[in-house]
This record gives sequence, structure tokens and C-alpha cells, in this order.
Amino acid sequence: MARKKITVVGAGNVGATLVQRLAEMELGDLVVVDIPETKGMPAGKALDLMQSAPIYGYDCSVVGATEYGPTKDSDVVVITAGMPRKPGMSRDDLLKVNSDIVRGVTENIAKHSPNAILIIVSNPLDAMCTVAMRASKFPKHRVIGMAGVLDSARMRCFLAEALDVSIENVHAMVLGGHGDTMVPLPRFSTVNGIPITELLPKDKIEAINVRTQNGGAEIVKLLEKGSAYYAPAASAAEMVESILKDKKKILPCAAYLEGEYGIDGIFVGVPVKLGSRGIEGIVQLNLTVEERALLMKSAGSVKELVGALK
Repeated sequence: MARKKITVVGAGNVGATLVQRLAEMELGDLVVVDIPETKGMPAGKALDLMQSAPIYGYDCSVVGATEYGPTKDSDVVVITAGMPRKPGMSRDDLLKVNSDIVRGVTENIAKHSPNAILIIVSNPLDAMCTVAMRASKFPKHRVIGMAGVLDSARMRCFLAEALDVSIENVHAMVLGGHGDTMVPLPRFSTVNGIPITELLPKDKIEAINVRTQNGGAEIVKLLEKGSAYYAPAASAAEMVESILKDKKKILPCAAYLEGEYGIDGIFVGVPVKLGSRGIEGIVQLNLTVEERALLMKSAGSVKELVGALK
């Protein structure tokens, strides 16, 4: 049986780390693409990863390119291209420059891989998903934003640290836009099935919620140059795996909503079932009045960004 083919657009920190993770997971043959100005950089990183293969034992191929021919007939394409956030810069500041980049990338991908499933990582995430869906003209189940997997991972990390328990036991749920208005849901966050509301005082949970919302900005500030890449790459890899192995994991992702949660016509982070067709279902949680209000506020922020695109 032919191997699956995965393209990663953008050979920077997120893209290159993602290609490394995907190669080590042996999910398929890999192509990493970057702009012509980067010259031999994508090919150099690809060759370096191929020379790691004898040590790690993966048999997939890794190819680097500065044009889209080698990406032809990809099964999954992950778009990480764009300018990263700089200190003091909001995700909204990135809107204009990254929308132009994502539009151009997506048009090229759609031309060479018309049946691909797109995973968008570029920021501002929810708006870039809209750009990608419009540019590709793909159906909504084949355009997915990587947001909630990362945000939930951050929350899980902070919860495990606060409770001094195994990270494997901790599950968390974060909905909404991928930004300051995201909605961590303590009621749906558990430690081996036990709600965290039974294990931590309210003030501690609130502090973790706030740290989760500012998770990306905290790393940007510490790094001083650039933004997070290990956890975003791991998050995208989990999504690719669920799709290519048809695992049907329930993961919080940015999905195009048409009435679910009372939201219509925008991408917002919600729990989805990820399988070989892409988004195979949206899970609608029974939210409290307060949780629903926070989600609607987050959706409103996304709507403003999308409005600015026009």
C-alpha cells in the first residue's frame, strides 16, 4: 500500500519541528516547502532529517522544496507559513500580512492537491482558517484550525503541575477563538475522570485559566525573539495522526460553524471528531449560561477579525 503524503508549508521553527515529529511517527512521506528566498534551506533541513533516519529507524522520505510541484497529491497539508508574533504584538496585528501569505499558499496547495485536508497553524488562527477556506474552496470538513489542542495542552500542563499528578491523567477542554478570549472549561477538565473543580480551589483554577489564555504570550515574552514551536508542532502532529490513522479522536479544533453553539459563519474552537474525512462531527457540550456568554464573546472577537479581512 502506498504511503500517505504530508506537506508542511513553512520550514521555520514550527514547520521544521513538525516535520521531525511526523517523520519519527512514520505517518507518511513528507514534503516541507518554503519561499524561494530561503533558497536551499528547506532542502537542507530535509536532508538533515533523512540523515537522522538510520538512527531513529523511520523509512519515510523527507523532501525540501521552494515550489509546489513536489507537494502534488498530498493527503494532509499543514500550513505554518507566516510571520510569527513579536513581543508586544497581538495576533490581530498579524492579520494583514499573514492573510496575504496564507491566501497565496492555499491557492497553490488547492491546485496541486485538490483532495487534501488542510490544517491551519498560522496566526491569527481563526481568521486564517477563513482565508484558507475561501482561497481553496474546500468543503468545511477539510479545513481545520490547530488551536484548542495546543490551548488544552497548556492547561493540562499547568493543572498537572498544580496537582503534582501524572500528565497522562489530566484532560482539559478549551473552546473559543485562539487568543486572549479563549474559554477554558474547568467543568469539562478532569484528572482520571475526577473534575478539577473537586480537586482545586476556585482561585487556583481561575489563575490557571488566565495563564492558559496568556500561554502563547508568556513564551513570546520569555524567548524575546520568536514564539512557541515545540507544543504547536506536537499539537499539529496529534491532529495529523488522528486523520491519517482514522483514530476519530475528540479534539478541540477550530471548525467552521453553521449554527452549532448558536454561532454561524465563522471558525471557532469546539470539540470535533477527527478522522480520515477530516472533521467527522462536532460535539455540542451543554454549557452553563456563563460559559455560553464567554464563548459568544470569543466568537464576537473572531467575527471582528474576519470582518476586517473583507
